[in-house]
Amino acid sequence: MVAQRTFMAKADQVTKKWHVVDASDEVLGRLATDIATVLMGKHRPEYTPHVDCGDFVIVVNAEKVAMTGRKMDDRHYTWYTGHPGLRLESYADRQQRKPEDLIFHAVRRMLPKNKLATQMLSKLKIYAGPEHPHSAQQPTEFKRTGKKAGKN
Repeated sequence: MVAQRTFMAKADQVTKKWHVVDASDEVLGRLATDIATVLMGKHRPEYTPHVDCGDFVIVVNAEKVAMTGRKMDDRHYTWYTGHPGLRLESYADRQQRKPEDLIFHAVRRMLPKNKLATQMLSKLKIYAGPEHPHSAQQPTEFKRTGKKAGKN
């Protein structure tokens, strides 16, 4: 009887593709889960947890990402500056000031908490507008499975 062997990908065997995701009117959480899946490589059959098998992801129109309900006004980013008191900023204010940060932090929190996460995040390129400088890599349009913001 022949024993089956589990395939383990090696880092040099993985070929990385480039994908473009348009964030216009997409729900932030649903978009972030799809991006995190591609960055980790879980969309591939040769996924190996201890190897960076993921692809590159380019996100355009980050300034047009949406949230359901009143989360843009009700939820806040909180950080400590080293001085007394906390800093608060609503998601709507952060979207006006740094639209790329909404997607970056949502994706970062969905990645594993280990050393591979920094490698995976380095493959994420986010741009506020519709233009990106990665046309030489010939990225393909990524087909998302999630719902649009207005059709929930």
